[in-house]
Amino acid sequence: MTTDRLLKLLAWPAAIWIAYELTWYQQFKLTGNEGSVMLFTILSDWLGTPGGEKPFRLFVAILEIFCAVLVLIPRTRMVGAALSLSTMSGAIFFHVVSPLGIDPYGDGGTLFKEAVFTWFMAALVLFAHREEAFAAVAWMRARLLPQAA
Repeated sequence: MTTDRLLKLLAWPAAIWIAYELTWYQQFKLTGNEGSVMLFTILSDWLGTPGGEKPFRLFVAILEIFCAVLVLIPRTRMVGAALSLSTMSGAIFFHVVSPLGIDPYGDGGTLFKEAVFTWFMAALVLFAHREEAFAAVAWMRARLLPQAA
């Protein structure tokens, strides 16, 4: 078995983890759970958009559902992993630099640790499908950037 084949096999449980993790937290974001509302209120106030908690929370929820679906479909796995990596980068960033902090719930930073682990799983999926990622970037570059004459 080649290393590439092994990586692509490992990408399956990583993709399942990403989809599970992102989907699990939707119940809190979509139902307006008080913990989720508190987190997004802190963030929206810190970003200077007081009262923007609900649209921010729902936008993140929809984005994460989109990521969870895309990462499970083999044809779109690379896109789902890239979006998941970006989303988790945002989550990690806000935990580190905003008043939210690493441990907003006082539970040892579980939410932060899960975001970091999910980030690594998305990076693993992207690495396993790197040829597809490079091909997609080359395709977009050829169509979006002006060609030299």
